[in-house]
Amino acid sequence: MAADPGPTLLTGRVVADASTVYDDGGVAVRGDEIAAVGPKKEVRADYPDAAERSFDLVTPGFVQTHVHSVQSPGRGLADDTDLFEWLEECVLPIEAELTGDELALASTLSYVELLSHGTTCCLDHLTVDHSARAFEAAGDVGIRGVLGKVLMDRNAPDGLCEDTDAGLAETRELIEEYHGAFDDRIRYAVTPRFTPTCSEACLRGAREIADEYDGVRIHTHASEHESVVDDVLDDRGMRDIHWLDEVGLTGEDVVLAHVILTDEAEREILAETGTHVTYCPSSNMKIGAGVAPVPDYLERGINVALGNDGAPVNNTLDPVAEMRQATLLQKVDHRDPRTLPAERVFEMATRNGAKAAGFERVGALREGWKADIVGIEAATSRGVPFHDPYSYLVYAANGSDVAFTMVDGDVVVEDGEVVTVDTEDVFRRAREAFDGRSWGE
Repeated sequence: MAADPGPTLLTGRVVADASTVYDDGGVAVRGDEIAAVGPKKEVRADYPDAAERSFDLVTPGFVQTHVHSVQSPGRGLADDTDLFEWLEECVLPIEAELTGDELALASTLSYVELLSHGTTCCLDHLTVDHSARAFEAAGDVGIRGVLGKVLMDRNAPDGLCEDTDAGLAETRELIEEYHGAFDDRIRYAVTPRFTPTCSEACLRGAREIADEYDGVRIHTHASEHESVVDDVLDDRGMRDIHWLDEVGLTGEDVVLAHVILTDEAEREILAETGTHVTYCPSSNMKIGAGVAPVPDYLERGINVALGNDGAPVNNTLDPVAEMRQATLLQKVDHRDPRTLPAERVFEMATRNGAKAAGFERVGALREGWKADIVGIEAATSRGVPFHDPYSYLVYAANGSDVAFTMVDGDVVVEDGEVVTVDTEDVFRRAREAFDGRSWGE
């Protein structure tokens, strides 16, 4: 057994949560937990022998509750397309053709990007096949994650449409293998793709499985585009949220991505059931899907988190850039600059995300909580002058300012570079495998 290296003291302007800042602060880390947080002098007095690391800003790791790690090969291939064109001509052919090795590489590429930009935890919507390879990749790279194999048993192309019972059986096998794996850094979310590609039996089966296992989430798309809403209405005779509620896919263990087009009754369901919503502003803007009614959701007490979605529909996996998009889109939509202030957006990107993912001691810097921590350098023109940390983080910073990332007490990013894998090798292999490749031909 390796010797205990002793505590580490991270110092700088400490942004503990959406309402607490220590201008000259410190965070003591011992093992996988935060041992103390507060003014630097006080924390140093309690841990006089701790090795010190200093940054301009020390923040909780960012939590993204809707990403598609396996879609990284599609970056730049599906620009300026609508949803179903994007799916049918780019994304689904890529997912259908990926080998196990290629999926592992694609996921690793995404996890490297997420960690290097300060995302310490993600809710990852995978694909139908080879999902175990993504779980292993997440474990090896060192990210915290809630991952799930995709379920699709109708209206899906060859290579992705599977037998209902077979898909549900594989889901159970993956839960048994990976839920709580890697010292509970990795958990499982049952992952139907979305209503148009899932039968009633598939959706009800997803609920049954989630109920069988403690801590397993449900993660799917909902009401993300007019075409989806219309499809569900034509097929089921009701709107998407009503149908998901009918088959059991609402509740405190459910995370719905996008949720743009909802009526009053649907919003009442979301609030009454405690269902979590992921707001993906960059993706929604790029695909022309609309603006999620986030302020209304928040007023109703609905937990709203943030997500980058996937590389083909966002092009980056930068949580810091997503915060800026999140507030600016709402301000222009409501024609009110007071809409969704920086502190609220920061909370969505941290603690709200952790709540959605199901991690109770993640998303803030508090004694006894998990040591998922980011160190940020503001020594650029964007950081001068420096008046307010929330303003800087939401309106001026970007993911390239992240210098240090710690997950579960382990350092995974140093000097802006992921240290758990050979990133140069990952980039080289990804270019060889994916650059200039034609999919679906």
